[in-house]
Amino acid sequence: MGELDGKTSLVTGGSRGIGRAVALRLAAEGALVAVHYGGNEAAAAETVALIGKAGGRAFAVQAGFGESGAVDALFDGLTAGLADHGADGLDILVNNAGIHSASSIGQLTEEELARLLAVNVSTPIFVIQRALPLLREGGRIVNVGSAATRIANPLQIGYTVSKAALAALGPSLANELGRRGITVNTVEPGVVLTDLTAEWTGSPEAMAGLEAITALGRIGEPGDVADVVGFLAGPRGRWVTGQSIDASGGTYLGPITDG
Repeated sequence: MGELDGKTSLVTGGSRGIGRAVALRLAAEGALVAVHYGGNEAAAAETVALIGKAGGRAFAVQAGFGESGAVDALFDGLTAGLADHGADGLDILVNNAGIHSASSIGQLTEEELARLLAVNVSTPIFVIQRALPLLREGGRIVNVGSAATRIANPLQIGYTVSKAALAALGPSLANELGRRGITVNTVEPGVVLTDLTAEWTGSPEAMAGLEAITALGRIGEPGDVADVVGFLAGPRGRWVTGQSIDASGGTYLGPITDG
């Protein structure tokens, strides 16, 4: 038996990368997983198939975050999928979907910042709002932020601002929902090996540079982050709430030296 047998979960951005690893992790513990995707239907189908092959249960839900009506579409698909599997409530919500930006303050446009805030901040807030009537007592909300909020990188200022806003949501929401036994936490990864980071990790020189600034001496894998999310989503994470948890392998913990 798994820790999450009988539980239901929704993972936004669950078709690839960290989101896929989280979906696989929750399913491996017995949860029914709703795998949200934006546009890559094939990737979502592959994630669902991987879960099924391993003996788990999952279904895909499409919604284009940042577009009008996306949250409605998400919950229409979620409730229909839950019903198809004989379920009607939600136990775990993982807000993983997000977009990146690599613009300095001089390059950032109003349109770019507006989209970052819409997808990375407004959408998770309204997903949580819509999920609350479905979320059962003792539920879990895990938001995926970024270690960028403590690393001064001038080339991703809009992205950093959006992830800082998401992290700020956690403590206040945890305080409001705590009487229902619902925990709210933020997991903050550093650079993780996914298709979205291939442009940074595609060369040996870039990899060596990233490894040099990481205390554990390697770049993160999606499963490294998924295990932290899995802990917070499970029964052993019941006494942790309102926290932002760095899951970067110790990126930029101190000055870089030669030895």
